[in-house]
Amino acid sequence: MTRFKHLFGKQLFGKPLSSKRLSAIVLLAAFGLVANPAWAQTATTTFQVQITIQSSCTIDDPAPTDVDFGSQPSSATNVDAIGQLNVNCTPGTDYVIALDDGQNSGGGGVGARAMANGADLVTYQLYSDAGRTTIWGETLGTDTVAGTGTGAVQAYPVYGRVPIASAPAASYLDVVTATISF
Repeated sequence: MTRFKHLFGKQLFGKPLSSKRLSAIVLLAAFGLVANPAWAQTATTTFQVQITIQSSCTIDDPAPTDVDFGSQPSSATNVDAIGQLNVNCTPGTDYVIALDDGQNSGGGGVGARAMANGADLVTYQLYSDAGRTTIWGETLGTDTVAGTGTGAVQAYPVYGRVPIASAPAASYLDVVTATISF
C-alpha cells in the first residue's frame, strides 16, 4: 500500500508524479471509460462443427514378423514357427485378412505353398490357429481371418509348419502377400 500512498500528491507507484504524468493518466482513464459502450441488445446464431471419419486400415505398421523355421536337419518333421501380422483399423471397421499362396506354389493355391532354392522346394503351410488345423488362405469367408478395428494395433499370429524338411542343404525362401479388405 505504500506504493499508492500519494495518488494526487507527489508519487505514484513509488515514482515522482509530474503534472504531465497526471494529465496523461487522467486522459487515458477517460478514453478507457468512453471506449467501452454498454450493449443493450444481443443476437445469437448457431453453426455446425463436423468431421467425416473414413474407414481405414493398415497391415504393415509395425512391420510384420517373418515366419522363420531356422536351421533344421533334413530329417526334421513338423517344424513349427510363428510370425505375426499387425493390423490397425478405424474403430468399428470390419475387416478380413487374406494370405496368398506365395511365390513358389506354381499356381496350386495355398495347399501348394513352398519355399524355394532354385528348383528345389520345401513345402510348408500357414495356419490361423495354434493347433495348426485351420489353413490361412485367401478365399473370403472360407479360410481368411476376420476382425473389427479398435483404433489400436491388433496382433495376429501366423502359425507355420514344415511337415518334412527333406531337401538338399541350402537356404529356402518364399514371399507371401497379406491383404486386408475392409
